[in-house]
Amino acid sequence: MKELLYGAAYYDEYMPYDRLEKDVAMMKKAGINTIRIAESTWSTCEPQEGVFDFSHVTRVMDAMEEAGINVIIGTPTYAVPTWMVKAYPDVLAETVKGRGIYGARQIMDITHPVYRYYAERVIRKLMEVSAHRKCVIGFQLDNETKYYGTAGKNVQLGFVKYLREKFNNDLNALNHEFGLDYWSNRINAWEDFPDVRGTINGSLGAEFEKYQRSLVEEFLGWQAEIVSEYKREDQFITHNLDFEWRGYSYGVQPDVDHFKCAKHLTLAGVDIYHPTQDTLTGAEIAFGGDLIRSLKNDNYLVLETEAQGYPGWTPYDGQLRLQAYSHLAAGALGVMYWHWHSIHNSFETYWRGLLSHDMEENAVYREACIIGNEFRKLSPVLSGFKKNNKVAIMVNNESLTALKWFGIEADAAGNNGIRYNDVVRWIYDALYKMNIECDIIYSESTDIEKYKAVILPAMYVADEKLLKCLKDYTMHGGTLIATFKTAFANENVKVYPDRQPHILNEVFGIYYQQFTFPKNVTLTGFESGAPEAEHFMELLMSEGAETVLAYQHSNWKKYAAVTRHAYGKGEAWYIGCMFEEKYLQQLFVRILGENGIHAAAPEQFPVIVREGINEKGENIRFYLNYAWEEQIIKVSEKFSTVLGTADEEHREVSLGSWDVCIIKIG
Repeated sequence: MKELLYGAAYYDEYMPYDRLEKDVAMMKKAGINTIRIAESTWSTCEPQEGVFDFSHVTRVMDAMEEAGINVIIGTPTYAVPTWMVKAYPDVLAETVKGRGIYGARQIMDITHPVYRYYAERVIRKLMEVSAHRKCVIGFQLDNETKYYGTAGKNVQLGFVKYLREKFNNDLNALNHEFGLDYWSNRINAWEDFPDVRGTINGSLGAEFEKYQRSLVEEFLGWQAEIVSEYKREDQFITHNLDFEWRGYSYGVQPDVDHFKCAKHLTLAGVDIYHPTQDTLTGAEIAFGGDLIRSLKNDNYLVLETEAQGYPGWTPYDGQLRLQAYSHLAAGALGVMYWHWHSIHNSFETYWRGLLSHDMEENAVYREACIIGNEFRKLSPVLSGFKKNNKVAIMVNNESLTALKWFGIEADAAGNNGIRYNDVVRWIYDALYKMNIECDIIYSESTDIEKYKAVILPAMYVADEKLLKCLKDYTMHGGTLIATFKTAFANENVKVYPDRQPHILNEVFGIYYQQFTFPKNVTLTGFESGAPEAEHFMELLMSEGAETVLAYQHSNWKKYAAVTRHAYGKGEAWYIGCMFEEKYLQQLFVRILGENGIHAAAPEQFPVIVREGINEKGENIRFYLNYAWEEQIIKVSEKFSTVLGTADEEHREVSLGSWDVCIIKIG
């Protein structure tokens, strides 16, 4: 797309009074060129079974077409109407807690044939009234789709069928691979297969979750096929993928395999929410963007991010603008808010949009006007902004799920403590604050040889094909970096019965037989400081590897904490425990620096520097200030100013509080 997209979700159905004409005028003033509609109002579009009313959709499309504003149509399938549940109560998902009760969104069984029948019908009816419209540029499938814990009879039967295919109808193979002889869990006839919701077997439980994730992929693929029958060649298909939720977007999504779902999309889309005010760091924006961009190795669209959101997220002056450019700096082709106005009833009344409840101009709206009009002017320079990163963090859903069943800090008292995404973010945040840009790739990725360094945070589950691929990558000159809990179990969460890390012990030149929780353990080997080992530690024994950091403790001092090993044309580093982030950054400076990987600029957080190449082949660099303090930055290269305050003659960039500057190198 040549034009940066800027907009919001718009719900004419929710308005307290008719103000469409005024909203269009305010959108035009703000430089908004795109809205999302229709996704959440099935009961308005089909008030009774087979009775359709798309007047709200048509009315908004008419207004936007006249105003020259783009429209993205969302399929309205993520919240079911009351009449369906009244007639067919079993369309509600049956979860580990039992059958759901009508009320919230996303409570249905996405595999249920009745739900599918009605969902397909409303999608087709909506497509008939919208796909041909000039203003419609694309379609969003459903909304933040998950499997919603669905585990009823049809899902259980589907899972058994899936296992029969996976194990070629061989129950002995299933029992052996999943270790079902333990506690008499062995299954001796397929018709005796128990309800998996009660399992205590981590392998079987993790496999069921993998199957449930596959339901999401199939569901989105099913919707994509329907939409594709109607859409024009110039219209895209997207979906708003999201992340593990910890009150904000945090890490890899546990209930969806993004890599597989993205295959059904022509444009990857994302929802990113994050803290603001004094806790705004940009890390969630960057992490989410780097992951979603890497799915298709292309630009993506931010379909939802906050304007005001909850009261604790009301942005300081300048932060909305800083956030918008942070999305573009990660490779987004546009930014859209949830939502245009603050609604006056129901569940999300206080999740505020660009406009507050009085529907008048406010500080956030006025800042949005600045952003929108800047986007329009900068589109020729920033469109098609691409990355060429040399570092990749490899993730997978299987390790995330397994480390939920077998927690890193689990003990006899319970399964608490840090989880997979804590390790992922430990690695990512250290690189982010150093201004070392990276892609976040999935273990199914096949082009890892393009990266100088690949990092494996707690890659607990890894099949032998992947491990051999990583071995070959290192042999041929790559730098492989892994943390504790890597290459421990196979694809069925069965612990490998040999030296850990499986296959890769030769690559890393180490192995270990014991691990524990550190108590009063520090690390030696840094030039200054001795950080404490945190959470979990593997007791590494060298088989040719250099000990870079060692444990300082009366009993554990004979073991290594961090090692380095030359392997073939490459080298491998193993990190056996967690420790303070600033020391991890020091370690990365050494590892990556020795391999010719450096930040685009020497600055570190709170100044974030991100760069890439635009469609014209020009090197574009973003400077983002995540602090109150003003920053003066020296630039080593000649440059021209794209946005912000800079002294080209003296090669200086000036950043005010929560400010941004964009330059063109050369």
